[in-house]
Amino acid sequence: MTRSTNSDGRAFAATDRRLFLRRGLQLGGAALLGGPLLAACGGSDSSSSASSPTSSGSKSFGELTLRLSWIKNVEFAGSYIADSKGYYTDEGFSKVTLIGGGPSATPMETDVVTKKALVAISAPDITGAAVAKGAPLKIIGAQYQKNPFCIMSMAKAPITKPEDMYGKKIGVQAGNESVWAAYIKATGLDASKITKVPVQFDPLPLTQGTVDGWFSFVTNEPNALRLKGFKVATMLLADTGYPLVSETYCVRQDTIDKQRDLLKAFLRAEIKGWKANIADPALGAKLAAETYGKGLGLTTKEQTLESKDESELMVSADTKKNGLFTVTQALIDENIKTLEYGGLDITAAKLFDLSILEEVYKEDPSLI
Repeated sequence: MTRSTNSDGRAFAATDRRLFLRRGLQLGGAALLGGPLLAACGGSDSSSSASSPTSSGSKSFGELTLRLSWIKNVEFAGSYIADSKGYYTDEGFSKVTLIGGGPSATPMETDVVTKKALVAISAPDITGAAVAKGAPLKIIGAQYQKNPFCIMSMAKAPITKPEDMYGKKIGVQAGNESVWAAYIKATGLDASKITKVPVQFDPLPLTQGTVDGWFSFVTNEPNALRLKGFKVATMLLADTGYPLVSETYCVRQDTIDKQRDLLKAFLRAEIKGWKANIADPALGAKLAAETYGKGLGLTTKEQTLESKDESELMVSADTKKNGLFTVTQALIDENIKTLEYGGLDITAAKLFDLSILEEVYKEDPSLI
């Protein structure tokens, strides 16, 4: 989820991850599901070939296309490692295409519905909005057990709990108004006691005392300021009343029904890739900066910081017990309730299906 750390606000605006995500939610899924897209649901699948036995007896799944939710930065380190180390190949895929995202890219769900991609990395609010409009999609796993939204403050005047924002000025970008409003509702805060200040993307005003807090991604702005020598504190929304998972794997329902072995092979490769990155955060950072995201102006130093932050979002007591990407029923229920605060009415059964991931770990407990 890294953006440019250039102090020019225009650089932040050009690649702001949160603006992109919120735009997808504010569209309510409408942009995802015109008549042609729904009609495409019955079309031929070009995102992966049908499986066939190889000479060794294992299955061959042909080509795999994975749609990333953002530009090719360290956010997708596990996939880079799975590709570069041959984990996808080991699982039966002859070729892997990683489709990058960004402000001008088509919505992730659109690429899955139209079968341009077999799997997309997205978020419950965006996929949920699409499902509510009729998209035949499900979430089969979540990389982040906690979403990365946070309130950043200066370390000398830290905001450590929601009530600390009373009497303070909080910078909130226009693209994040919907999340802010849902957070206020979820936590029961009195919005009249908080001064919400419209801001752009460069967090410099926080360092100048113009505002007391800054709506951020914990993986982004805090690291940008730390690299410039500033000491900052962060309060995760996920820890204080907004427990949405993030970086979720989104697939079509008919893929779940007809290609379970293929999805299990994909998840096994992803698990191996992410376990390697958690063990060595610099590994994926180097691949992002020097190979997959080459030309994006990424630095290994900054990407490594983000990689370490990602690991903290991915690993929890539950994942240590059940395996990466798993989501407990309790957490699913909390997600559904949180989506309601944002105005999305959907059931857990319509949005989540963790059965394939459960089979993966049941068949090979060593992956946990």
